[in-house]
Amino acid sequence: MVPQPNQDAADSFDPLRPKLTRIAYRMLGSMAEAEDVVQDAFLRWLDADRSAVRQPEAFLRRIVTRLCLDVLKSARRQRETYIGPWLPEPVVETEPDELDDVTLPLMMALERLSPLERAAFLLHDVFGLGFDEVAETIERDAATCRQLASRARTHVRAGRPRFPVSKERGFEIAKAFFAASRGGDTEALRSLLAADVTIYSDGGGKRPAARAPIVGIEEAVQVHASLARMFARSMSQLVSFETINGLPGFVTIEGDGLPQTTALEIVDGKIIAIYIMRNPDKLRHLAEGSVH
Repeated sequence: MVPQPNQDAADSFDPLRPKLTRIAYRMLGSMAEAEDVVQDAFLRWLDADRSAVRQPEAFLRRIVTRLCLDVLKSARRQRETYIGPWLPEPVVETEPDELDDVTLPLMMALERLSPLERAAFLLHDVFGLGFDEVAETIERDAATCRQLASRARTHVRAGRPRFPVSKERGFEIAKAFFAASRGGDTEALRSLLAADVTIYSDGGGKRPAARAPIVGIEEAVQVHASLARMFARSMSQLVSFETINGLPGFVTIEGDGLPQTTALEIVDGKIIAIYIMRNPDKLRHLAEGSVH
């Protein structure tokens, strides 16, 4: 039987879909938007003269990157009116990711870049493309792409862990943090936190969350002491300890019946940042089994 054109397109596209989704997610910080972009790329693949495409992966990577650049331009305007801290959608990593150094802090650092800087940095430094291919993808010359990536590298350097915590130690600290924060053990909590720890909580205006980052160990302990009194009335239900965007953390069901993710950035055995996702729009994909 001769393959139908649509089936032929799907057969050549589907093996590349997970990689294209990873590219789009790291460009956009939104799994829902990433999946929309990849589906749009598939529709363009259907309409393309596929017999003339020598390297389907490179061709589709260019399409996905250019679609992401379009999305980023409008997303920057939307983020200006976002309520409270903006965090990327959490991705729970059930298996080791070939790009697991693209952690949540790095993705937040990428938010400070222009769309072209972000694309040049990710394509070259993370995905390993040569600058000639980066130039073709983002439609700039190679020299410009080198400058874009260099500027980006300077901005994001602090977001890349120099001495990442081991998975075992990370989960050990995550379990201790969960017990101390939910149980109201302020001394145990204090022993886990760095002096300049920062709490980022993203509710998106749809669930209660701090409107600005909470900085400092005393402030963090005070916040968790208040939360512990709430937990005493309506305890968090632990779903699982997980690797979330490259960081140790856990997934819970909170008193309002909705999920929450907590990811911990750990340096020298101390928690230096706590990333709490409460925005229900950004947690929906966890229940839908999205591609990691």
